[in-house]
Amino acid sequence: MNSELAINITSTDALNSIGENIIIADNKYQIIWLNTKAKQTLALVAPLYGLANVEEFIGLNMDFFHKQPSHQRKVMEQFNDGHRARINIKGAFIADIVITPIRRNQDNIQVVEGYMVMLMDVTTQAEEQNRMEKKIRELSAPTVKIWDHTIVITLVGEFDVERGETVISNIMEECVRGGIEFVLVSFSGINRFDDSLRQIIQKLHDCLKLLDVECIIVGIKPDLAISIQELKNISTYSNAHEGLKYIMKLQEIK
Repeated sequence: MNSELAINITSTDALNSIGENIIIADNKYQIIWLNTKAKQTLALVAPLYGLANVEEFIGLNMDFFHKQPSHQRKVMEQFNDGHRARINIKGAFIADIVITPIRRNQDNIQVVEGYMVMLMDVTTQAEEQNRMEKKIRELSAPTVKIWDHTIVITLVGEFDVERGETVISNIMEECVRGGIEFVLVSFSGINRFDDSLRQIIQKLHDCLKLLDVECIIVGIKPDLAISIQELKNISTYSNAHEGLKYIMKLQEIK
């Protein structure tokens, strides 16, 4: 690396290159610097606090933004490595805030010289509400009875281990309550199949087997079929119609 270039790169240059909102305050909690990203974001926030422009944030004490400044100061004085929380900005914006002490070594003692405040994932209240509603819709996976002793559940959106445990619990309760013998699990809303999803589906199958309920996978897209490979002892069909035909044949035998 060119030594002259290295010397010319300052700490403010580095902080400006980070794609997060960064605010620097001194050890008296007064704002002394904003990076470029923070100036852009806080320009939208300034009117909510009666400020004419973003430059008026410089010199403000952090107490200005809190309903209970004494409580906030107490929190900041106690943390060592940093503090993270989700904040509501005047009912208009939601953000994750990370506050990290800036220290220097003085006579082998760590002295706090100031604080670096990062505002991350800043969204409007409406955007946050929409995101939460979308997440709720994705997390909810309602079951629908489509045939005698048969229900179907369609998996949609992100599917992680936590969500999988919830879905398994809900399906098992439905099976016990409704005398269900077959569960069709549709992958029509799934775009990515990984090991965590494989484990959840296998666990669902094994749990249902204990209830004498058969788990059947349907609706696998061609591009998804490549990554799914083989699921152990689980019947798989390209669509719900074929899966239902399989169930009807089994019921005829019974």
